[in-house]
Amino acid sequence: MEKNFKSGFVSFVGRTNVGKSTLLNTLLQEKIAITANKPQTTRTAIKAILNSDDYQIIITDTPGIHKPKTKLSETMIETAFTSLEEVDVVVFLIEATSDEIGKGDSRILEKLKSMHKKCILAINKTDLIQKEKLLNLMKIYSEEYSFEAIVPISATTNKGTDILIQEIVKLLPVGPRYYSEEEYTDQTTRQMIEEIIREKALKFLNDEVPHGIYVEVTKFKVGKTMKDEKIFNIDSVIYTTKESHKGIIIGKGGNMLKRISTASRYDIEKMLGEKVNLKTWVKVREDWQEKENIVKKFK
Repeated sequence: MEKNFKSGFVSFVGRTNVGKSTLLNTLLQEKIAITANKPQTTRTAIKAILNSDDYQIIITDTPGIHKPKTKLSETMIETAFTSLEEVDVVVFLIEATSDEIGKGDSRILEKLKSMHKKCILAINKTDLIQKEKLLNLMKIYSEEYSFEAIVPISATTNKGTDILIQEIVKLLPVGPRYYSEEEYTDQTTRQMIEEIIREKALKFLNDEVPHGIYVEVTKFKVGKTMKDEKIFNIDSVIYTTKESHKGIIIGKGGNMLKRISTASRYDIEKMLGEKVNLKTWVKVREDWQEKENIVKKFK
């Protein structure tokens, strides 16, 4: 083990749409977590590995805390809170635009109090408010919990993220490299492709439809083009809960599905560094959000 080298496990926790996934991508300078301006975008606990000569931080990005309505929602919240039990440091992310501690943030605070974890409060989206409002928010939260540090940041502009990393490293123990320096996530290629396709569906579809879908890659094979170039042949299925939603996802003349697939293929090719032949189907599976064999994928 390298002398004075620090390593450890960190969990990001916060309400939906607070910017956890954006922050994760910004810290890594790699896109491993999908982002969308819709609640409940993150469904699983995604691990990211932040490497340097002096430290290795293994970060878990958790699903946003929200009021559960299905078995899937319950599993997502259970995943988020379970991840807190296994880490050295918790980063509690809140929005700078808040005026008070809302119900979701109160629930997180109560969980933190019961666990007595080392916790950093990261106040995101500080570029959207005046300094006086930020100071007031810092005062409100510092009266509720004894945070190791309170760090104002902007995940989209990278402001304050270097300070956040410094504060995390201060709290980590001396330890080994748990992963090689080349690794930056524990997700499989299939999982990352599924998430890319779901991200595009979240981006292009209206608010009601995306939360009733999940994506499954059914084929992932390497082939050759007519010009003898390497190509990945990928088949995927977008499952939805309603027949009416299937029509919306496909769109008139297949236009919406083509739009989702084209945008997905572009990002997948960028990730793999090779040509991609992506075929996507849409199927109805009405009760998938209550099916244990499907929901367990999100644990």
